[in-house]
Amino acid sequence: MSLYEFTSHFGGLPVADLRPLDSTATSITPGDPPDAVAWRIRVDPWEHEEAEFEKDFRYFLDTVDTTRVTALLCGCWTDDLSAESPALGLLVEHADRFPNLRHLFLGDVVQEESEISWMNIGTLTPVLHAYPRLEELVVRGGAFDGNPDVAPALEPLRHDALRALRFESGGLSARLVGAIGLCDLPALENLELWLGVSQYDGTATVDDLAELLSGVRVPALRRLGLMNSEIQDAVAAAVAAAPLTARLESLDLSMGTLGDEGVEALLAGQPLTHLKTLRINHHFVSETMAARLRETLGPHGVTVDIDRAEELRDWGSGRYVEVSE
Repeated sequence: MSLYEFTSHFGGLPVADLRPLDSTATSITPGDPPDAVAWRIRVDPWEHEEAEFEKDFRYFLDTVDTTRVTALLCGCWTDDLSAESPALGLLVEHADRFPNLRHLFLGDVVQEESEISWMNIGTLTPVLHAYPRLEELVVRGGAFDGNPDVAPALEPLRHDALRALRFESGGLSARLVGAIGLCDLPALENLELWLGVSQYDGTATVDDLAELLSGVRVPALRRLGLMNSEIQDAVAAAVAAAPLTARLESLDLSMGTLGDEGVEALLAGQPLTHLKTLRINHHFVSETMAARLRETLGPHGVTVDIDRAEELRDWGSGRYVEVSE
């Protein structure tokens, strides 16, 4: 999904923006069939100085048959997104009004509204407990939970229905990544983590990925993305040796600082010839090593999706992730 354009489809449905009937914005009104669209609730901080997300959410409850809603996106809630979105508490409070909700996007905010690392994910554990039949969760923003005195964004839990989980961030903390690895997610098939940079609380190391990469708590996982990391070479080496890797169909190491060292680790590790797809876009791999990947995996039917290397910058290591601030 793009950080520059609003999500147009989610949960297999076109996205429709909810707006109160007295809004001056061009939008979809609650007359649309509740199960024919993925509903998005958001305020426009540039359009409405007194915009109130909670007011719009309660208007949604009052005017839409939410028992039929299957997909919901919660977008911008104010002009300062560093405080937890009221959407989380409202979703928990009114969980009985959404018995068929299967797809949830928290933080569907574009860059024009906020940089991704200025946004706070909030506390996700109560939401997952409140929606035991949820199948897809997308979360955009930073965790802000590097401080042990702050409530964690996620605590280890069991969720039997979740099939797809994605965290889009300029920095995921060690605390959050470790908690994800300790969650029992027996139905999870698709996981994507944008690990980010230390400047924006991206403090996770390969040690924090160890439980996840053991594969013990995610027996159905087939598509894994460990992306947007400033330690992408170390991540690639960990993946190359991980038990989980042997049963993956798709591996995505895009958006980070991957270089020849990381690719060498992939080639020297366990065979990857069982994969259907290996994707490495936004990287710093030489054409020689990229060719070795294609020559090694291509004859086995693996689609190696690797684009041209990014240009090195003239400061620091010269490498940079695709999304940080």
